[in-house]
Amino acid sequence: MAGFRTEKTDLRRLSDQDKEGLYRSGAVGKQRQALKRARAWNGRQAYAANGPKRTEIRTPGTGGQSAGIGIQQERYREIGQDKRTSESFRPEMSDNIYAGIYS
Repeated sequence: MAGFRTEKTDLRRLSDQDKEGLYRSGAVGKQRQALKRARAWNGRQAYAANGPKRTEIRTPGTGGQSAGIGIQQERYREIGQDKRTSESFRPEMSDNIYAGIYS
């Protein structure tokens, strides 16, 4: 890779003794691992650069679908008030509906 400081060592040009020394020291493995990481990083950067751009930095709390939780709370308050109003119109009943049957 062009911008890489330590290019991959060409092992074809080295003697067997030098190759063995590099392998034992772990230098070849470290070089290869670093090159793989650099290539993967470049690939991720290229993929991100060519992908679709985000149009919003942050999503609003409701996803922008409604005016928010306040409307829902108000709706439930109205439902509760309607329920209390309709219950107030019902006739009063005793708690024990079986009082006259089993006594």
